[in-house]
Amino acid sequence: MTQINDSTPELPGTPELPGMADWEKRFRAPRVSLPDWAEDAPHRSLFVSNATGTYELYAWDRATGEQRQATDRPNGTTDGVLSPDGSSIWWFSDSDGDEFGVWMRQPFGGGEDEPAAPGLEPSYPAGLAIGRDGTAVVGRSTDEGGTTIHVVRTGAEPVEIYRHRESAGVGDLSHDGILIAIEHTEHGDAMHSALRVVGVGGSSLVAELDDTKGGTEELGLEVLGFAPVDGDTRLLIGHQRRGRWEPMIWDVASGEETDLAIDLPGDVNAEWYPDGSGLLVAHSFEARGELWRYDLATRALVRIETPTGSVSGATARPDGEVEYLWSSAALPPQVRSTAGGVVLDPPGMKAPESVPVEDVWVEGPGGRIHALVQKRAGVTGPLPTVFEIHGGPTWHDSDAFAAGPAAWIDHGYAVVRVNYRGSTGYGREWTDALKHRVGLIELEDIAAVREWAVGSGLADPEKLILAGGSWGGYLTLLGLGTQPEAWALGLAAVPVADYITAYHDEMEALKAMDRTLLGGTPEEVPDRYEASSPLTYVDAVRAPVYISAGVNDPRCPIRQVENYVERLAARGAVHEVYRYDAGHGSLVVEERIKQVRLEIAFAAEHLGQGADLG
Repeated sequence: MTQINDSTPELPGTPELPGMADWEKRFRAPRVSLPDWAEDAPHRSLFVSNATGTYELYAWDRATGEQRQATDRPNGTTDGVLSPDGSSIWWFSDSDGDEFGVWMRQPFGGGEDEPAAPGLEPSYPAGLAIGRDGTAVVGRSTDEGGTTIHVVRTGAEPVEIYRHRESAGVGDLSHDGILIAIEHTEHGDAMHSALRVVGVGGSSLVAELDDTKGGTEELGLEVLGFAPVDGDTRLLIGHQRRGRWEPMIWDVASGEETDLAIDLPGDVNAEWYPDGSGLLVAHSFEARGELWRYDLATRALVRIETPTGSVSGATARPDGEVEYLWSSAALPPQVRSTAGGVVLDPPGMKAPESVPVEDVWVEGPGGRIHALVQKRAGVTGPLPTVFEIHGGPTWHDSDAFAAGPAAWIDHGYAVVRVNYRGSTGYGREWTDALKHRVGLIELEDIAAVREWAVGSGLADPEKLILAGGSWGGYLTLLGLGTQPEAWALGLAAVPVADYITAYHDEMEALKAMDRTLLGGTPEEVPDRYEASSPLTYVDAVRAPVYISAGVNDPRCPIRQVENYVERLAARGAVHEVYRYDAGHGSLVVEERIKQVRLEIAFAAEHLGQGADLG
């Protein structure tokens, strides 16, 4: 392992078993996330790894090289935060993946876990910020109480400083622990937040910023972080005033707004350098990512060299070097440094490479649609083709390594991924296009790309698979019902299947999102929910359907999946259902492999393609 400026950590390696197929190796090979580090103890880091076969949190002391597994739960753990002094790890403890739980605290060096915020009942998390004096600001969301935010001090009862029925969350706590930034949607639009800054006591309003007021277009804001200097009231925020996400600086004391006017196409994000002298700019455009440094004194924008592909996370260290998590569709992820080399490279089996993506642009009903296409080198069509539809919907597929699509390619399929209207990275208008005709708009774009795939000779029209997870699973079921002649098979993971029941059973934050997307509740706009629900079209489904669902899923709850399955069964439709003991997906590697194996076997049974699973 190559290590930058620190002692080498050690991760348990995963052995490579004889005869193991490449597609399985990509799942089993140890991965690591971008390490987070304690602001006042940068030698102490926290990261996530699947080294034991389950994604868990790991503590890493860079000064000594010591590394230890901090959490160990059957369904895994990924939500964790270091205190600023590096003395403790806060991690979120839910039950079997249901996302409903409490924050726990553990000493960095190991020891007993204890409730981090005694007195707060279990909830869905809604943000967390930890101060240098031990004060914490904890956001909570419940179906009964909406969003509440609490100030938690050692030895004292938590103090509620915010409550609202609509969704909200903790943005950040100022460096000196005096100011709290809150993102909220009190105006009722869960897609576009407004900002409020209050004193740590909660009663003193310092500043408000709301771009949803005074115009016909609703524009969102997001908190990117307070300046890392005591007494500095500058808050770095993201805005959409020019039709995309980009940063600006808002002095919450004076009200002054500093427009950075970073002239890059696509979405732009940023965070502070640790000394406050500049910003680390993350730029996303047309499914690729890159990094820049913005100097606040000179307003100079300087490119940070990274390979072509996707940067899925980056952080500036106190010495000025930047660490970032990089991958491409062909090359597995690595945590790299601008100092040169790899920061974390776990021993053991390495993930085999896959194939690069080809960019395709297709004219659609709402504008040009960007699709990413992969197939084995040297093969020509028409090929059995999987349309792998991303979740979100506010997400996008990128030139990044993904074990799932790579498995289909290994079995002789082409894979097409579509950044339909609703996807991020192509401007606010593209992302916000879904309202009221939810699901149907995305499927119009998918249909346009499908027509290109068949017309270009890439895809075999008799062997087209519509597949996806979460929102992608929802679009799969909706597409099988509204486009029944277009698809030979459907694979839906953790889907919305019955939109009305899903609304009533899902977590409160998603209820707010659905009200925004569809313009109200199922009782207020029943026609829209019916038009956007896969259950409405279930009797039109002709293709074999495979569905997998977590029985503890708070996002796409199991009851609404069962309603859809009962309708399929009642009419004798060809289908299989796999239920597993987890939430919205699984953090257990063997479970992920099992699910991919079952999907490929289902496709092989009905399409006669890719039967050899390795």
